[in-house]
Amino acid sequence: MEHIEVARAESERGELVLREREPGHAGPRVLELRANGVFVMDTVEVGTERALATAALGLVAEPRAVLVGGLGLGFTMHEVLADPRVETCAVVEIEQALVEWMRDGTVPHGPALLADQRATVVVADIATAVAEARPASYDLVLLDVDNGPGYLVHDANAALYAPPFLTEVARILRPGGAVGIWSADRAPALGEAVASVYEGSETIPLDVVLQGRDEQYWLYVGRVADPSDG
Repeated sequence: MEHIEVARAESERGELVLREREPGHAGPRVLELRANGVFVMDTVEVGTERALATAALGLVAEPRAVLVGGLGLGFTMHEVLADPRVETCAVVEIEQALVEWMRDGTVPHGPALLADQRATVVVADIATAVAEARPASYDLVLLDVDNGPGYLVHDANAALYAPPFLTEVARILRPGGAVGIWSADRAPALGEAVASVYEGSETIPLDVVLQGRDEQYWLYVGRVADPSDG
């Protein structure tokens, strides 16, 4: 399969490459994002990003303020902003180059997506952003920085699936709020970590069709109690 390089950047975490797949074929451009040579996502198979957002948005009655960890190519954010209940969506992305590619049109759908006045994109580590956020400032937090604890983009991300960080996330959630953590495989240790921090936790299987195949992914959920519910 033919590829051409569209953009490349180096950071302390390594190499980020945006490639066009099958250039010259009829239809929209197919872009593929790779980190240190490892496939991250493309612009064709976006069912997992949409499933994550849709399932997570169903966890809370009023997801007015949403925090998304990981911009990627913007499809999780896009699905969040498609929900009329969402008033603000803050996205934290650690790779400056990726944000610039979305803003300057290197990723063609990027400028229109980032032009939504409800959206804010911050270049930062998600752990730092959560630590600096005000208490009870979000209704929903979505973590989509890896494909789960078994498929880390960077080794340091392992801390995002452990109780100390999950406790920090609970701190910034409003009563009745929830965190949703994406995983490509079952992750029992993650489920135990979530249950150790949150009063309510569950594991939700999500069925997704990718390249004509039925796949199953997992959403690990932690809920913050709402005293007004009795």
